[in-house]
Amino acid sequence: MVEEYLNFIGGKWGKSKSNKTFENRNPADTSDLVGTFQLSSQDDVDAAVTAAQAAYPGWRDTPAPERADYMYSVANKLRERKEEIAKLMTREMGKVLAETRGDVQEGIDTADFAAGEGRHMHGQTVPSELRSKACYVIHQPMGVWGLITPWNFPVAIPTWKTFPAITTGNTIVIKPATYTPACTAKLMEILDEAGIPKGVINYVTGTGGVVGERLINHPDVKGISFTGSSEVGKRIAEVTGKTLKRCSLELGGKNGQIVMNDANLELALDGALWGAFGTTGQRCTATSRIIVQEGVHDEFLAELVNRAKQIKIGNGLDESVQMGPLVSEAQLKTVESYVQIGIDEGAALVVGGHRLTGGDFDKGFFHEPTIFDQVTPNMRIAQEEIFGPVLSVITVKDLKEAIEVLNGTVYGLSSSIYTQDVNAAMRAIERIEAGITYVNGPTIGAECHLPFGGVKETGNGHREGGWTAYEIFTEMKTVYIDYSGKLQRAQIDNK
Repeated sequence: MVEEYLNFIGGKWGKSKSNKTFENRNPADTSDLVGTFQLSSQDDVDAAVTAAQAAYPGWRDTPAPERADYMYSVANKLRERKEEIAKLMTREMGKVLAETRGDVQEGIDTADFAAGEGRHMHGQTVPSELRSKACYVIHQPMGVWGLITPWNFPVAIPTWKTFPAITTGNTIVIKPATYTPACTAKLMEILDEAGIPKGVINYVTGTGGVVGERLINHPDVKGISFTGSSEVGKRIAEVTGKTLKRCSLELGGKNGQIVMNDANLELALDGALWGAFGTTGQRCTATSRIIVQEGVHDEFLAELVNRAKQIKIGNGLDESVQMGPLVSEAQLKTVESYVQIGIDEGAALVVGGHRLTGGDFDKGFFHEPTIFDQVTPNMRIAQEEIFGPVLSVITVKDLKEAIEVLNGTVYGLSSSIYTQDVNAAMRAIERIEAGITYVNGPTIGAECHLPFGGVKETGNGHREGGWTAYEIFTEMKTVYIDYSGKLQRAQIDNK
């Protein structure tokens, strides 16, 4: 029996008012139907927003430590169901079990952090310049938030948004990606089982063109948090900007790993392979450019190619598999088109470059790990986000040129440098234009208690993760209490 997943609105599971559904299939084996999901209408979004709005006053007035207490239960329930959800995630979007377990673990860590943050959402107290006067800053919730999440981290990223949003006292309507709605449904089940009051969390599945558009345009939605492409992010910013609706965007990346002549090459190779081909390159922090100093180029490239050839590809439910499929036929075709672009631009295809066919590969959307050499910084494959297992190698003379090349895109999410020279590392940290910089580590591997986000077209200045996520979902209020019993005119009377 194929499971039909329902929307979750006002504490109840139910069908869409459209009476239409869509299928979700395993990208490693399209004969495996994960489930059917509600193809929701604008009316469903309106119902969810209404439920969230009705629940808001009571939830807002619940003390923050009490709201955060729910997160302890959520974390424990995620631990209990970690393996179940990890296997579902592998079926939904294809990445291997080791990675899907890590995805769920990130959700657990985020819940643990939220549980503590409810007792730690401090403002700031500062002295007044006047006598008998107190000054401090508090953070207050905003209302209903619309959360629009991507398919590549279908538990971790929804938790990044949901847990800070509700812990700070907001209510939510979440729209998961159409490729991965089942994992988010399981997260909603867990939140409901933890006793979150009805209407605080609402889940509506469907297309971005219908559900997403209604969310970003709805007058009662106070804020939008979106993770996805820069193209869609710009559209959301344009719409929300017309009404000055709060908008948090985490968008694309074209991340570079610098490898200097003095680098520990074995360590740099490990980082490059994991950064480029982990999650089949389908991460916003994926390593898509290797910027290597000319003195170690040949040695580094030869071993990189050799090890890329040895990556075992297949269905991620097989524990021995190291890289799974692309998430969809459309994403596979995008990768194929960029491989052809690289060839046409004159880059040297040194390994991979083809869709995998034959046997079990014919059941899904598999592509070889692909590496281009002799890539110049202005080529499209070095400038545009591919979101697949395609790596460009760019050769540079020195650190100055390496940093210039790394900075030479419209994106600025993650970055990495491998060197044993502390001076070079510090100079790179200072000069690289990115929200994240790793020294002697790959461009992937964010930790939930630290800010996450980027510069330039990677986002609009907000940072998810850590304490900064709690600032996204709140308004600051500055409070002045004058207990002098007389009119004090600040700078007028104080000078």
